[in-house]
Amino acid sequence: MRIVSLLPSATEIICALGLRDQLVGVSHECDFPADVQGLPKVTASAINKNQSSLQIDQQVREQLQTSTALYMLDIELLETLKPDLIITQALCDVCAVSAEDVESAICRLPTNPAIINLEPVSLTDVVTTIRKVGAATQHQQQAEALITDMMTRKSRVETACKTGGGRPRVACLEWLDPPFNAGHWTPELVTFAGGTSVTGQSHQPSTTMIWQDVIAAQPDILFIACCGYSIERTLADLPVLTAEPALRELPFWKNNRIYVTDGNHYFNRPGPRLIDSLEILAHALHGEKVRLPDHLSPAIHIDTQTLIDEYPAHPAHN
Repeated sequence: MRIVSLLPSATEIICALGLRDQLVGVSHECDFPADVQGLPKVTASAINKNQSSLQIDQQVREQLQTSTALYMLDIELLETLKPDLIITQALCDVCAVSAEDVESAICRLPTNPAIINLEPVSLTDVVTTIRKVGAATQHQQQAEALITDMMTRKSRVETACKTGGGRPRVACLEWLDPPFNAGHWTPELVTFAGGTSVTGQSHQPSTTMIWQDVIAAQPDILFIACCGYSIERTLADLPVLTAEPALRELPFWKNNRIYVTDGNHYFNRPGPRLIDSLEILAHALHGEKVRLPDHLSPAIHIDTQTLIDEYPAHPAHN
């Protein structure tokens, strides 16, 4: 079987099922496992990622309003790759090529490939998508083994987080300028990790907020995993926090509980590494009660006084 993946999460599922050798094309954002980066890229982005976060947000909004495509699909390359199976999504127009564009492209392909649409909004849905890919590729046994491992790790986290210490109020953000709450599966990850999500709704899309919304939520912990951003790129946006003096009166600031992790690889990809994300989150919330596997690094703790010292008078943007 010749497989083309248009989603980083789907690429991770395919490889986790032992199908890396059948993967012949990927999206421009597929970067894990590392060796998939050498595969042909069948998509490209119209978004200039060298802009500021605010400018990226504005460009995305403008293009969505004008029906201008955020991503381009290389039809000629698809024809050359002759896929038997294409895995795509219809969940988020900002995340990948739209399902409509893919279906339109299929009409031009001589191989008439099968299409799988993945639309998970919860961890349970992610399990369903793994089974769906496993069935389509005749790798059901590998899919069940992967799911068993994921659920075992989830149960281990939940058990560790039940041993006292209370449930901190957690604000998870997936963008800082402007602030976006983290929806879909993230609020339930907070619950599994022994916290209470005070921003975002389970199984609902992420939405734009204003900082007054965060202030009203009174979170004990601010956990930041910016969509599509590495830790380094996210850190560049932290001065946005010092531009909002009222944040310094919130429990998370007074208790020095700000954490940043890699939102590109974790939290924003609904695949096997959502369990990695859960472990990273639980470790940030409850410390050594949750032992991180050797392959994971903890979320970075941001010292609030250091943040003020480095950006003491950062002006709010217009």
